[in-house]
Amino acid sequence: MLRPIHLLLPLGLLLLGTSCVSKKKYMAIQASNETLLNKLDNCNRSLEACNGEKAVLEARLAELANKNEHLKDQVAQLNNTNAALLNSVNTMATLSKQEAVNLEKSLEQIREQDLRIRTLHDALTKKDSVTLALVVSLKSSLGNLNDTDVTVNVEKSVVFIELSDKMLFRTGSTELSPRAREVLSKVATVLNDKPDQEVLVEGHTDNVPISRDCFKDNWDLSAARAITITRVLQNDYKVDPSRITAAGRSEYVPKTGNDTVEGRSANRRIRIVILPKLDQFYGMIEEGLKMAAENENTK
Repeated sequence: MLRPIHLLLPLGLLLLGTSCVSKKKYMAIQASNETLLNKLDNCNRSLEACNGEKAVLEARLAELANKNEHLKDQVAQLNNTNAALLNSVNTMATLSKQEAVNLEKSLEQIREQDLRIRTLHDALTKKDSVTLALVVSLKSSLGNLNDTDVTVNVEKSVVFIELSDKMLFRTGSTELSPRAREVLSKVATVLNDKPDQEVLVEGHTDNVPISRDCFKDNWDLSAARAITITRVLQNDYKVDPSRITAAGRSEYVPKTGNDTVEGRSANRRIRIVILPKLDQFYGMIEEGLKMAAENENTK
């Protein structure tokens, strides 16, 4: 950053024109000037940062404006379609009986299609609400652990709970630690409160080959660990086994690279996936369609 000359010139003139200024005062003035210049540099950097944030916000605003224009176009198109249909209805008196019947069928098909779209949207909204409630409940139950070995997140309306290998098992073993049982008891409490949720227990390993006689390879180890977690949820905490699927993923779905100790440690984990049953989700849609049809018949 260039230092402004208009700040330095007055100081130079003052020093040249005043021979009685002591060296001490000169040094003080010079230090003060350096401080001001540093503050100016900081302000310029802050301004650049603000300008960068402003550019990002302006880009987002432009994106939202484009979406808004797209929605306006859709609304205009729907209004035009509706106006055309209304115009057709107004001229039905001049149409033949068969043409009137055909037009009525077309209108009914449009109403049914609109109903299906609205019902599907309502079902998706309900599914998202159930998922969000489950995430809040899980984080509330597990939050007091304050442990980086336990993470809860949601992706595309599916809840994921990840438990680290070092917290769950001894190296190359399927024997659970007391710490693991403490966490699993909290997870099971939430699962039992949500009996309509499917549960997938996945075992993951790093890419280091297993060297124990009881495990042929990492497929064996990952599947065995998933089954151990499943048995604990079923036998110790009474989670309905018909809701649970145990799966071994071996080393083939890593979170990160296996070229460091930390990376291999992160890849060794148990992941519990929680999601609504698909048949219940489609049941929401069928129930909504049935109720809508009943309401239509009562009009």
